[in-house]
Amino acid sequence: MTDKKVYFVGSGPGNAKYITVMGKELLEGADLVIYAGSLVNPEVVNYCKGEKIDSYGLTLDETNKLIVDNLEAGKKVVRLHSGDPSLYGSIVEQIEELKKFDVTVEIVPGVSSVFATAAALQTQLTLNEVSETLIITRPAGKTLEKDQITELSRHGATMAVFLGTQKIEQIMEKVEYPDDTPVAVVFHASWPDQKIIKGTVADIAGKVKEAGIKRSAMILIGGVVEPVEYGNFGRSYLYGVAQEPLS
Repeated sequence: MTDKKVYFVGSGPGNAKYITVMGKELLEGADLVIYAGSLVNPEVVNYCKGEKIDSYGLTLDETNKLIVDNLEAGKKVVRLHSGDPSLYGSIVEQIEELKKFDVTVEIVPGVSSVFATAAALQTQLTLNEVSETLIITRPAGKTLEKDQITELSRHGATMAVFLGTQKIEQIMEKVEYPDDTPVAVVFHASWPDQKIIKGTVADIAGKVKEAGIKRSAMILIGGVVEPVEYGNFGRSYLYGVAQEPLS
C-alpha cells in the first residue's frame, strides 16, 4: 500500500535562503509542489525540479484532489505555504479534509514575515520596559466578520497586523494607542524590493498611501518600532550581570 503523506512546508517570508534546511531538501526531492501563488518567492519554488502548480484560484477540494491523486500515483508532494503555515495558513481545514482520504500530513515550520519585519527594523518584538507581549492579529474582511483590533490595542503591547495594508486608515482609527505611538509598515520584508515606511498612529496611513503600498506588507505598532527615541528601553538582566553557572 502506498504511504500517502504530504508535507506542508513554510517557505519563509521571501528571501530564498530563509527557508529551513529540511524545507529546501523536501522541495528538491518533490515530484510536485503546490505553492501559494505570488506570496511565495519564485526562487523558493524553483528548488523543486519537478512539477509546480500555483494554487491561486483553486478551491480547497481542487487542491486536495491534486494532492491525493499524486500521492496515490506514488509521487512525493509538497504543499508550499508562505511564511509559517500556522499563521493564517488555513492548514487545519486542509488536514481535516485529507484525513478522509487517509492522507497524513507533516508540517515543516517556516520563518514568519513578522520575524522578517523585526529583522528589517533591527528591533525586538518584545523589549524590556517597552513591551513584554506580542499580539498577532488581522482586520475584518471577507473571511472575518468582526475583528478585535480596538480591544487588543488597549493592552498597549506590540501589535503585528497581517493582511491589513489596504485597510490601514481604518486600523489606525480603531486602535487606542496614543497618536504618537510609532508604527512601521514593511513591504516585502526580506525580499530584494523590501520597503520600510515609518510614522506614527496619527500619520502612517497617509505615508503608506503616498508610497503606493496596498498589499504584501506587515504593520507593526508599538514602542519597539523606535526603541531609543520612544521606548526608553531597559537593559536585559541576562547581559547586565554575571550569571550563575547552569546546574
